[in-house]
Amino acid sequence: MVLPGSPAPLGAHWDGTGTNFALWSAGAQAVDLCLFDPDGTEHRHRLEETTHQVWHGRLIGVGPGQRYGYRVHGAYDPLSGARHNPAKLLLDPYTRAVDGDLTLHPALFGYAGDAVDGGTRDDQDSAPYVPRGVVVHDPFPWDGERPMRTSWSDTVIYEVHVKGATAAHPDVPAHLRGTYAGVAHPAFIEHLQSLGVTAVELLPVHHFVSEPHLLSRGLTNYWGYNTLGYFAPHAAYSSSGSGGGQVVEFKTMVKQLHAAGIEVILDVVYNHTAEGDQRGPTLSFKGIDNAGYYRLDGGNRARYTDYTGCGNTLDVRRPAVLALLMDSLRYWVTEMHVDGFRFDLASALARSMHDVDRLSAFFDVVHQDPVVSNVKLIAEPWDVGPGGYQVGNFPPPWTEWNGKYRDTVRDVWSGAHVGIRDLAYRLTGSSDLYRSDGRRPFASINFVTAHDGFTLADLVTYEHKLNEANGEDNRDGESHNRNWNCGVEGPSDDHEVQALRARQIRNHLATLLLSTGVPMLTAGDELGRTQRGNNNAYCQDNEISWMDWEKVDTDLFAFTARLLKLRRTSPVLRQEAFFEGHEIPGTGLPGSGGTRDLAWFAPTGGQLTTADWFDTGLQTLGMYLDGRGIRHRDALGRPLVDDSYLVQLHAGPEPVTVQLPGPPWADGYELVLSTEYPTGAPPATAMLAPGPIELPARCVWVLRVLRRP
Repeated sequence: MVLPGSPAPLGAHWDGTGTNFALWSAGAQAVDLCLFDPDGTEHRHRLEETTHQVWHGRLIGVGPGQRYGYRVHGAYDPLSGARHNPAKLLLDPYTRAVDGDLTLHPALFGYAGDAVDGGTRDDQDSAPYVPRGVVVHDPFPWDGERPMRTSWSDTVIYEVHVKGATAAHPDVPAHLRGTYAGVAHPAFIEHLQSLGVTAVELLPVHHFVSEPHLLSRGLTNYWGYNTLGYFAPHAAYSSSGSGGGQVVEFKTMVKQLHAAGIEVILDVVYNHTAEGDQRGPTLSFKGIDNAGYYRLDGGNRARYTDYTGCGNTLDVRRPAVLALLMDSLRYWVTEMHVDGFRFDLASALARSMHDVDRLSAFFDVVHQDPVVSNVKLIAEPWDVGPGGYQVGNFPPPWTEWNGKYRDTVRDVWSGAHVGIRDLAYRLTGSSDLYRSDGRRPFASINFVTAHDGFTLADLVTYEHKLNEANGEDNRDGESHNRNWNCGVEGPSDDHEVQALRARQIRNHLATLLLSTGVPMLTAGDELGRTQRGNNNAYCQDNEISWMDWEKVDTDLFAFTARLLKLRRTSPVLRQEAFFEGHEIPGTGLPGSGGTRDLAWFAPTGGQLTTADWFDTGLQTLGMYLDGRGIRHRDALGRPLVDDSYLVQLHAGPEPVTVQLPGPPWADGYELVLSTEYPTGAPPATAMLAPGPIELPARCVWVLRVLRRP
């Protein structure tokens, strides 16, 4: 017997004696709750109660572990946007756990044949081929643990795939590899700690399925940007089974990472779902309320407005969709204790009509939400729609993946003659992008590589992508990568080529980790990981994408850890405010004008002129950072005195003579890091006097300023 139950909260919630089920659908004419026995036997229960478009009911004796889904009755008229079809078992959008795989079968599709613009309804039962929701009750022992609050200026992000992190890790037990428990294993956590990162940014862990076109080719969606369940941890990453154990295992992973001082940021995909366009399967939202969840083409409502390149776009303008997103975000913070989110194709979430709207309902709700507004918010500030590239245009308190940073740094080290003006902005927090609306340097998430594209090792090894394994005749993936293969395409046995590539990797890393802003490393770049030239490995769930723990470049790891330690112990390298270029009082000799918190030097030893800034042939830059001018304070509010540095970047192919400035800038210098050395560690006696020195070709030097007492 189905009792009336309650319309809130949405989803399936056990109260100790029974479970309340609630599903929103504005267009439904009737809703059947479908419960499944362990052997797959289905029991249907009609939900007779509806309150404010929410269909609800309570079943006594139904508890944790119960598999369930919905069948929604209503109009099937794609031309008007309605795609109700009770033959299709639908996943609850609010389910906390998902059990079962998606099996490619014609029954997945709500339409018959190829008539996707208003043809006949397909009445094949999809239940044997689709995943089901699971009723979950999880009194997890957090023991007072809460989401962390590491300051942005202290944050170093490590973008990593849950499975790829440990799928091939020899020190993780075989049954835990590639799982949440694998990420929580001491072998992996110790790697993160010894490297010096402060946060992991997990590629999508909301439950996802693979697209039919991949399944038909025997491939899967490895990255996970194809969400089906916005409240459910992806079941395949669980070593504890899919009957709810994935929820406990995810929470345990978060708790262990927090205990190690590492935040957890989720890469979330609220812009589109796994149901694709009008040709895609009916798995959840399409069958529940197609016109209520998706943006439909105004000229032909059988088709979808696609700002994502993935077939559909969720309509965040609608209250029920906005509520779904916000409920999901709050759930992952309050119940799962994550520390922030990176929003995939965030421009798609900001759209009102066609243009990206900085004041859209989504932003308004996020900003006023007492939970979500207080965690880390990162936008991928672009989509594929008109005007979708919005780097620098997201409002406070958002931070952004800075695509201009990536492009500039790659251009510089690939030998492109772009000059140093744009590089100077990127090195110092991109004030040209983020200062005008009151944001600070940490609004810029700086990166050179990410999951999407070449690894850092491949960036200096290949100029042409090798994506044939993806089954798309190498048409997929970016063709313009702003990179250089060091003169030889692909792997080389030439020791000089190998040495140059290793130095170029170090140059990219040094630039990234010495820049003001928040650095993001791609997992495996610190070990020399290669994807064999594949720059779009989204469907490669194998050794191409997994971290290789056998072929590890130990010198490169030591170099990266050394850089991160230098950054961590030098506040001037992680500024909380933009440099002003102001003179620091009392730092100069009479008539000298003193030093500045930030100054730029040409190879001649003089400060850069206006002509220098616009000289596209200039490939050498000196960046002087005076630690006496920073705004860091200790816990008692006392100003911190920091070291000062002169960073010399030389991207030219030949050595160059550079004049190191003397007083009042420095009385001498100590070379503390150089990319010409495999681990970055220079000779112990690397003390230099002001005056001429020779910089090697293609290198970065970090010089600590020495001053007489």
